[in-house]
Amino acid sequence: MNKLLAILFIFIGLLECKTPEARKPETVKTGSFIEESATRNKKLYEAEEKAILTYISTQDTKRFITSEYGFWVAKDSVVSTSRNRTLPEFSDIVNFDFNISLLNNRIIYTASELKNRNYAMDQEELFTGLREGLKLMKAGETFTFIFPSQKAYGYYGDENKIGRNTPIISQVTLNSITKK
Repeated sequence: MNKLLAILFIFIGLLECKTPEARKPETVKTGSFIEESATRNKKLYEAEEKAILTYISTQDTKRFITSEYGFWVAKDSVVSTSRNRTLPEFSDIVNFDFNISLLNNRIIYTASELKNRNYAMDQEELFTGLREGLKLMKAGETFTFIFPSQKAYGYYGDENKIGRNTPIISQVTLNSITKK
């Protein structure tokens, strides 16, 4: 009888052993978060662009143009090209001063707060818009840039004075370029 029970348990045990089957998901969402995020970002960009264009329309003394990098620029003082001044390139050291304000002209950071900076082109941390804007300048020039939030401090702001999704204005003076 014991042998019969042992054989029966072994037989039942063998029948019960099989490979595990994967569970099917209960709900499937296909890209809805991505689509919602894209829609939200488009609306944010359109609102920022409208505010920026409104600001530009109030400027009588500056002529802003759209750059290929996705921000607006006004050339406040330009160095003549006859002096054969060049634009900064990768790894060149640029020395510059800048300030940051909001579209309502409220100053966030003055040039003295931000201090004079040396920057190795494309080799150090700098917000995207300013990094790209410096590439458009020659030594001795001053430009005013209007950066939408995605070219400035984006979703997080600077975690100090600049809020999230905030377009900014920055007046930049490129003092010198040291070629590498």
